Amino acid sequence: MSVSASSAVPTNGTSLSDILDGNHEDQFNEDSIPEAVEEDEAIDVPPKHGFCVECEDQPAEIRCNTCEDDYCEVCYTSQHRKGNRKRHANTPLGPVSVKKQKVVKAAARDNGVAEDVEDAKSESSSELDEDELMESIDESRPPKVSLPPKSVLERAKFIPMRLTLGERKYLRLLEAALSVSEYTDKVDIFGFGLSKTKRIVHQIRELCAILSGLLISADYQEGQKLVSDRNFEANAEFFGKIFELGRRHKIMNPDKMRTTYGKLIYLLQDSQNPEVSDMLGFSCVIPLVTVYGVLEAHDSLALLEDDLIATATQEIIAEGRRRREIQIDIKKKEKAIEILASRYARRDGLSQEQLRQCLYSIGDNAAFLRVNRDPCEKMIFQLKEFFDPSDAKVGRSLAIHSGQGGARLSHNHSRQYSYVIQSLTLWKEILQDMFRLWTLAEQDLLSTTARYRLTDTGQGLNRVQPAPKTLRAMHVILSNAQQNIGSWVGSSVVHMGDHNVPNSLVFVDKYSQIYRILLPICNTLSQIPKLMEVPSLKAYITKEFGSERDLQIEILSDFFRHAFDGSGADNFYDAGSCVDGRLTSAWNWCASIEKKRYFSIFLLTGFSGFDGAW
Repeated sequence: MSVSASSAVPTNGTSLSDILDGNHEDQFNEDSIPEAVEEDEAIDVPPKHGFCVECEDQPAEIRCNTCEDDYCEVCYTSQHRKGNRKRHANTPLGPVSVKKQKVVKAAARDNGVAEDVEDAKSESSSELDEDELMESIDESRPPKVSLPPKSVLERAKFIPMRLTLGERKYLRLLEAALSVSEYTDKVDIFGFGLSKTKRIVHQIRELCAILSGLLISADYQEGQKLVSDRNFEANAEFFGKIFELGRRHKIMNPDKMRTTYGKLIYLLQDSQNPEVSDMLGFSCVIPLVTVYGVLEAHDSLALLEDDLIATATQEIIAEGRRRREIQIDIKKKEKAIEILASRYARRDGLSQEQLRQCLYSIGDNAAFLRVNRDPCEKMIFQLKEFFDPSDAKVGRSLAIHSGQGGARLSHNHSRQYSYVIQSLTLWKEILQDMFRLWTLAEQDLLSTTARYRLTDTGQGLNRVQPAPKTLRAMHVILSNAQQNIGSWVGSSVVHMGDHNVPNSLVFVDKYSQIYRILLPICNTLSQIPKLMEVPSLKAYITKEFGSERDLQIEILSDFFRHAFDGSGADNFYDAGSCVDGRLTSAWNWCASIEKKRYFSIFLLTGFSGFDGAW
């Protein structure tokens, strides 16, 4: 039944605008309701006891003393955001913290609708000033970060600067040019015709010409400047910079440029030959831009020792945490970045944006460590959790015997336990120092004095070149690992510059793949409890493997035994128990995963291969 508009307008002098703005008390009385309206149409059904009078589906948390109604926090803030209602007194219902009341009152003072309580709490933390931020960091738990024990100052020397938006445009040009280049196919061959030096120069000039053409298509004006005089020597700075971008991007993102980085680094290696550089007329190699170098150039190294640096560069991990905790950490990190950026900005060139870029780069390093190093720590934890070094229980023995199951080593349970934990610890130490090792590897490859020889190593033609700086660093890492563990099982030979590891590029490529092996295993083990929640899968696992724990033990036992059994090569010297042979054995285990009876469990948890597709 319809109601006329005139009958609903109050006649006591209150305007419609006052009503819409809330500048009125409840001035409608029973007389203002038309008599023709039936009772069930004019009067709403009262909400359930204990629920919000407005939305009727959320528990009531606040009572308005003036309206004498109960509201949830969101509805109360929405209904009392302006007008006379803004001044209504309220009383919290039930045990509510003082901080929670402040959030509600602060939201009510704002001229906007409040979000849920969790967002309101997290937003309130963003208003901290510098002193309050320092106090909150001191009182709260330490931030969840993946930082090695070395100081940030030392690590920053080997952390490349994150690429800016403009630099990424040039990176795409470089990747496009390298993808169509046939540099290694034309240079690393045994053949006749042009001398190798002339072939190298021709291929480098061809790549530079491709880059120039792509730059014209991407930015016509810049491209015209580059090719106006058709002189590559005059544009040496541009080519050196664009090659440096590719190197920097690869170190920060080992998963990227998987087919083009080898061409790039071999091209730069050849360009360092004095004969080649004389014919080219310019050098293609410039130093990497690092966080330490940028800050040192502007006398701002104090940033790396600031108390806020850990908070500003932490990686915020969401796994197993409440949304409110995550939001608070995000706000703390953002505030710390802004404080540091304003504190160390220099008018003579070091802008706040550059400082933010430095902090983001250090944060990228922390993220790299978590993804690459943490799987090693998880596997060490699993080894200690499920196996006892002195007690080989039935089904949990790690003993291996040469000739059985493809093993080429013979270890009893206790010795194999030590061998595995030593290998995982060594991998963790290598990955923890991976940025430094990668920098040293490039220095060995791009040395102007070192020379390589093209040799058939059994896996095709490879550039065999000594890597003294990388080898020296590896011996230091190995020595530290041996001292921390207390003993060493197996050989401590580090292959470098031979047919096993031809050069330092192959070395960094091998050890940057470790997480590709361990991460799928960690993922599968963590997903097994979820599989047990499905009745049909639980029945299958119980029937085939006994229980959830038995399945986890079977997977770990097989991995710890046969991924570290010295297999994967034609002779004992190439694999066996040497430092690099341990990784060879692990890859050999990965190649046989389809033959394992628990392979179906890997597939059920989303496994697609050990190729980094996770």
